Amino acid sequence: MKITAITGGIGSGKSVVSEMLRTMGYPVYDCDSRAKVIMDGDEEIKQAIATQICGDAIDADGNIDRKRLGAVVFADAILLELLNSIVHGAVRADFRRWAESAGVERVWLETALLYESRLDRLVDDVWEVSAPEELKIKRVMRRNSMTAEQVKARIEAQQRTAHPEKHPCVNLIVNDDVQPLLPQVLALL
Repeated sequence: MKITAITGGIGSGKSVVSEMLRTMGYPVYDCDSRAKVIMDGDEEIKQAIATQICGDAIDADGNIDRKRLGAVVFADAILLELLNSIVHGAVRADFRRWAESAGVERVWLETALLYESRLDRLVDDVWEVSAPEELKIKRVMRRNSMTAEQVKARIEAQQRTAHPEKHPCVNLIVNDDVQPLLPQVLALL
C-alpha cells in the first residue's frame, strides 16, 4: 500500500486538499479529528493531561477544555511537546488500523505534525501545502475566531517544533489563492 502524507502549517490548506481527494473518492485519514476522538475516549490520555500539563483542562465531567488546553500548550513549548508525546503514539496506532482496513492500494494521511509525530517514517511521499503567512493568519482568524496574535503564536509553536530534515520525496502544493489547487492535485495523482 502506498501512503501519502498531506502536510503544511496551520491555515495552509491541508484540509482543502484532503477534501478534494475525498470528493474524488480517495481515502484520507485526518490526524486532527482522529486525535480529538482518541483523546475524548481515552481516560489515560485525559489523566495524563490533567496531571502533567494542566489540571483545569479537564472539567468535572471528564471533558477536555480544548480552548484552555490550547492556551496553555501553545504558550509553552515544553508542554506542547509533552502533549504531543502523550497523543502521537495512539494516533499512529489508530492510523495503522485504519489503513489496514481500508482495502485499497493508496491512502492519504493529513497531518500538521508529520515529523513531530514520527508519521513521516510510515509514508512513501509527502504533499506539502504552503501559503503566504499573511494569508494563513487571515484564514485561521476567520475559521477559528482567533486574534492575529493567537494565530501567530500557533504558527510560531509549529515552527519551533519543526524538524530540519525533510522526507526524501516532497511535492509542493501552493495554496496562495492565485494558483488553482485542482490542477496541482490532479498532476500529483
